[in-house]
Amino acid sequence: MCGIAGYYSTAGLFREEHLEMMNHALEHRGPDSAGVFHEGPCGLAHRRLSIMDLSDRASQPMHSADERFVIIYNGEIYNFQEIGAQLKARHVNNPVQFKTSSDTEVILEAFAREGVDFVHQLNGMFAFAIYDRKTTELYLFRDRIGIKPLFYYWDGKNFAFASELKALKKLKEIPKVLNKSTIHDFLHLGFIPAPATVYNNIFKLESGSWLKVKGTTVEQHKYWSISNKLTNNVITDKEQAIVKLSDLIISSVQYQLKSDVPFGVFLSGGIDSSLVTAQAVALSSVKVKTFSIGFEENSHNESEYAKAVANYLGNEHYEFIVSHNDAINLIEKSMDIYDEPFGDSSSIPTLLVSKLAKQYVTVTLSGEGGDELFYGYGSHIWAKKLDSLYLKYGRKVIASVLSRMKSRYARVSQLLDFDNNIDKRLHIFSQEQYFFTEKEINELLTDPSTSAISIYSHPDFNHLLRISNNLTMDLVPSIKERKLESIEQQALFDLKYYLQDDLLTKVDRASMQYSLETRVPYLDHRLVEYAINLSPNLKYRNKTTKFLLKEILYQYIPKSLFDRPKQGFAIPLNKWLHTKLSYLIDDYLSEEIIKKYNIVKYEYVRNLIQTFRSGMDYKYNRIWLLIVLHRWLHNQEQ
Repeated sequence: MCGIAGYYSTAGLFREEHLEMMNHALEHRGPDSAGVFHEGPCGLAHRRLSIMDLSDRASQPMHSADERFVIIYNGEIYNFQEIGAQLKARHVNNPVQFKTSSDTEVILEAFAREGVDFVHQLNGMFAFAIYDRKTTELYLFRDRIGIKPLFYYWDGKNFAFASELKALKKLKEIPKVLNKSTIHDFLHLGFIPAPATVYNNIFKLESGSWLKVKGTTVEQHKYWSISNKLTNNVITDKEQAIVKLSDLIISSVQYQLKSDVPFGVFLSGGIDSSLVTAQAVALSSVKVKTFSIGFEENSHNESEYAKAVANYLGNEHYEFIVSHNDAINLIEKSMDIYDEPFGDSSSIPTLLVSKLAKQYVTVTLSGEGGDELFYGYGSHIWAKKLDSLYLKYGRKVIASVLSRMKSRYARVSQLLDFDNNIDKRLHIFSQEQYFFTEKEINELLTDPSTSAISIYSHPDFNHLLRISNNLTMDLVPSIKERKLESIEQQALFDLKYYLQDDLLTKVDRASMQYSLETRVPYLDHRLVEYAINLSPNLKYRNKTTKFLLKEILYQYIPKSLFDRPKQGFAIPLNKWLHTKLSYLIDDYLSEEIIKKYNIVKYEYVRNLIQTFRSGMDYKYNRIWLLIVLHRWLHNQEQ
């Protein structure tokens, strides 16, 4: 795992010293070594976190055997040994001679000999850039699911890219102009979905895509899309599904245990992380280290469950119990790590467990993806409930009644109260997370026109790129023959947006802040492609979520260890905003601050704070989003 950055400018806007500036900003991603390459219009910079082949010969930027191509790479390719062997077999007349035992060299030589289509061979998480010194073309690739980040700036003439926004922000030549259209999505979803960022002309490379930069032209190509992997052959046989799914999980975990440095597992005690841990124990030749954190507040403390699973499996287990002060000391730093408004407060425990793990290992496995693939969220259940006749036709009346009741019921009333012309998936997600509704955003923003932009469009993006049509670029599923159930549509939304732009973003920045690589076995693309074609009845059955995954888990660990409600990985933010964190409301939601930036109406914010402090506790995440937004705006001036 590493940090990468670079530029391409025929106008000469960027220079060699810019590479050093960007590299320095990414030092936390790769403290082991650094390197740069610059030639003609292109410059490449790399920070290395050594995981595979720890020798200096595997350092980057790396040149191909014929010296024509140069690569910088962030990620892991788990099947690189097989790819290397197949490459040798296909090119016997022009033998491939590998000088390292790294996946970087395999990627580079595969591209050099077989071009961009080689990307279909890769199993892993990755973001990398390859420069062709002969044709002066720059290529950028991002993995299928969006596990590894890649940001880029493009103004029609000058191109720059990096693993994190903070590296691009170091370049004074790049204007940092607020993209106001993204505020709507942030307030509605808690994150800014790709391809947009909070800045005009800076974008996220979409998952499953690659770019080619040549002269003053940038082309985007889509090589993988989850919508295109939906088939009409829905798998309904339970026993067949258990065998195949078990094999895929075992294969994925086995791949992702490959490492030349110590590894461990993030263990929350829930279904997803417990199954990954059980598989790691079964496949590892050494005692597996596991890491968990808990909170002094019992309502948010799952550490005892993690400890029980670890004890059953015989792990070398480490835990950290978080106090008020531990979290509060980190809370403002956590907002800075993400470089743009980011509303997921569970980034704080993720940072803390990453810091704990780094004391003992350099690689961890994590359970991201299990909820999205196997219907583990309340939003999935709500999507199914809203299909019932009594809610389909009576939800407006029910919402009106509930709105006059106590906090919990008032919150449900807002989930039920939506117009038929909006995207129901976004609304369900938003209200399950306690964020602002579309109606609230229209009332909140000082300029209502900025609320017209949604997750499905971006004003600056399409006219700057040539977009390939070799795969659908639609953000809405394009399957005509297979009609998706509401619960499938909701989960697909999570897989495409929430997972990539919130959960994976959270884990990447939090773990890499401490130079820790985190791998996600459930997001092996083979497993994803199989799971999305399982019948919903195999995932949600008899009011049991993640049914099939649990059936596999209970082959390893007794069911009795999981007989409890799902809690989630969260801090007691509601309580803390009333107490220890109330200063954030005073500091960043004051009349002076709100009116200074003039993004939202102060009267609305004042009333929101009053209702929260008078007992409407479920509005805490709305308060949190406004704090995060205005703190970010304030810090841009520093």
